[in-house]
Amino acid sequence: MSIEQYLTDEQDPKTAEKVLAKLKDMLSADEPVIYLAIQKRPGVTINPDSIAVSSKRIVFCIPENLGLTTNFITFYWADVKEVSFKEGFLGSKFIIVPQRGENVVTDYIPKVQARKLYQFCNEQMEKHKMIPPGVGSMMQNENLADDYASYIEVKDEVESFTTAENSQTEDDLIQKLQKLKTLFEKQLISQAEYERKKADILSQL
Repeated sequence: MSIEQYLTDEQDPKTAEKVLAKLKDMLSADEPVIYLAIQKRPGVTINPDSIAVSSKRIVFCIPENLGLTTNFITFYWADVKEVSFKEGFLGSKFIIVPQRGENVVTDYIPKVQARKLYQFCNEQMEKHKMIPPGVGSMMQNENLADDYASYIEVKDEVESFTTAENSQTEDDLIQKLQKLKTLFEKQLISQAEYERKKADILSQL
């Protein structure tokens, strides 16, 4: 993982390298780190806190035990209610408000980094608003993320059946039934939705 793209706003290179190496072992293969903000306390240059934004979550990296260990506080975007920041003389205070639990606050984030952090967080939160309630947390499992993509595919295709001509082959429809059943068994759709979409598909046979 190259660190140059994460040093655009005067982030500390040594801290960025350490944090990104740890995140590489934590995050899934298809989960890029979008932005990294690093705390800059006045007069203190060792063991700063940092905040990483990925395509799936936000991670607070808090060094402990003189930097020998790190406490990672993670929130998936579906679990974030809002983010905010407040600028002061010596930097900004960045605040995340989760759907449940206590707020997490990191102070002395450089002002430019806090603004970028706020921007990237809101972009990711907007993208995840399109995901139905409850599915976002389940998507912590990479396989379920693939299942949700299948759910979107089936949903769009089934809803188009009522207006499209019957050009689907029997094999295509059977495959969609199997996919729909898998989604129902994994609780990605309700029983009512499963029955309705199954009836729509069967009507095309």
